[in-house]
Amino acid sequence: MAEKREVYWHLPGLCYFRLLNQVLINTMKDYPDKFREGYRIGSVYGTIPGAIWNGGRAVFGISNKADIERVIHTYNQYGIPARFTWSNSLLEEKHIYDTYCNMIMKLADNGLNQAIVNRPVLEEYIRREYPSYKLISSTTKRMTDPKCLAEEVAKDYYLVVLDYDLNRNEEVIQSLLPVANKIEILVNEICYPGCQMRAEHYRQESLSQLEFDNRTDFHCPNRSRENRTFEECMKRPAFMSTEEVERYIDKGFVNFKIVGRGLPQQFVLDSYLYFLVKDEARDFVRRHIVGTIEQLTAAQRAAMRR
Repeated sequence: MAEKREVYWHLPGLCYFRLLNQVLINTMKDYPDKFREGYRIGSVYGTIPGAIWNGGRAVFGISNKADIERVIHTYNQYGIPARFTWSNSLLEEKHIYDTYCNMIMKLADNGLNQAIVNRPVLEEYIRREYPSYKLISSTTKRMTDPKCLAEEVAKDYYLVVLDYDLNRNEEVIQSLLPVANKIEILVNEICYPGCQMRAEHYRQESLSQLEFDNRTDFHCPNRSRENRTFEECMKRPAFMSTEEVERYIDKGFVNFKIVGRGLPQQFVLDSYLYFLVKDEARDFVRRHIVGTIEQLTAAQRAAMRR
């Protein structure tokens, strides 16, 4: 019997879901029999609050040097890369010298960590100044033309995140089989296929990040007015079931991305349980993760009161 290949899952919430992610990582270590065979955490992606290179979803705030070091250590201590979402689609040369973003890059420049890129000006800068980083081509490029995609995959990227509109394009999937291990697939995208507003949405989020302006609200006719729950997500056309994921693994695809930036933590936890945990173990793992988070949160609050 052939050995089960290792499959890498890329998780959201570098900072925002830091506690959830750390508890999940430890649970996978302590109860490996509860999780699907061969599944590993390939990276945790997101941004440090307030970094102007960030794209996809604007994240405001600020972190000091010690906090940034702790975030990086949270994942690197397990050998898991921190993957920075440097996918702001409006970056110009003047932005690449930003002191805060460069500090983050220097603090994480240890050969393990990664960066998602969108704009050539930043990509070229990172390749020159921080060559130890593995670079990932961002799904925010909205690369849906098969010819352009083939050219992108041929470039020197560690991974290329496939636009979710191509997830079920059999012709494209077939063409990618020789390079399947270089493709990362979004499995629980909440946006509708063929959304004509998505690129504009990314542009507006990028502008909000650059201008530190959280007053804008993107109005998309495809956005659901219901609560953003995992149950709702499962009904979306772009959602991939665990059975579909297994079929793609059999074809040679081994990198899968769970979306969750800007979404409720409950959505993210439900996604983890669905995709990573064996069906019969989900209730146990849910209780363990929720209970552990509650204990750690209570302990942190008690320490702050002292």
